[in-house]
Amino acid sequence: MNEKRKKIIFLIIAVMVIAFASIGGYYWYKNAYFVSTEDAKVKGDIVSVSPQISGKLLEINIEEGDAVVKDQILGRQGMSNPQESNIDQSVFRAPIDGIVIKKQGTVGEIVSPGQTIAMLIDPNKLYITANIEETKLGSIKQGQKVDITIDQFAKKTFSGRVKYVGQASNSTFALLPSSTSGTFTKVIQKIPVKIEFDKSDNTLLPGTNAVVNIHIK
Repeated sequence: MNEKRKKIIFLIIAVMVIAFASIGGYYWYKNAYFVSTEDAKVKGDIVSVSPQISGKLLEINIEEGDAVVKDQILGRQGMSNPQESNIDQSVFRAPIDGIVIKKQGTVGEIVSPGQTIAMLIDPNKLYITANIEETKLGSIKQGQKVDITIDQFAKKTFSGRVKYVGQASNSTFALLPSSTSGTFTKVIQKIPVKIEFDKSDNTLLPGTNAVVNIHIK
């Protein structure tokens, strides 16, 4: 009986050693060959649509989710002193081919130059912004292969390449100033890294979460 018990104990210990070795080997491999982060999102360059002159918004011909083409008329304003030279300025057009992701104008309101009436994004030019810890940044270079998973499509893997490594930490652009008190707590900073997809997918939604594994070897 004692001999049998010893064998069982030995077997349990052997299984535990193998399990711990496998876990350790996995994390060693991940750290040696990849820089990974869950602090990443699908992004796109947002383009605002604004009127050229002041006036009452008479019509707006778009809804959120609509596809538009460059120079398409999206809406029209009234003019207090119409002149032939500024009739074209009373309409506002789509500056790009894209999708309306936000409509902010309301018929009847007075709008002015610089005011955002709508926001567009080109779904074929989406990318990933991954925030990488400064201590891992030395291993990342332009052109490195990236494996991408997106929460929106958890079972699908996308591929991409590092396009650009940021030249300043995210905290550099923070609205709140850094602490000037006598106490100081060192915080690891994160640098934005832009990752372009190898193949565009216009079913992706800007702002959705992503996980990236950047190949460093």
